[in-house]
Amino acid sequence: MVQLFQTFAGHEDHCEQGHSQSSMRAAVESALSADAELDCTEITVTMLGPYAVLEGFAHSASDIVRATMIAEDVVGKGNVQSRMLRR
Repeated sequence: MVQLFQTFAGHEDHCEQGHSQSSMRAAVESALSADAELDCTEITVTMLGPYAVLEGFAHSASDIVRATMIAEDVVGKGNVQSRMLRR
């Protein structure tokens, strides 16, 4: 007996998109943690399509701007939404 499994059209595209978003999120997180002057321990990065969303807390307004600029260097200018708060 041979069992056939239904395949879905475009499955590969969805997988590739998921891997791309995961790698972009990891790249943004890596870039943020590589900056010695930025404390990113309370910053969470999520991807919504091509947009990086930064959430969490920073120590100053300049840290928020710096984190946004670093993320834009990775995903592109205008593709970062900052929802960070200053403590």
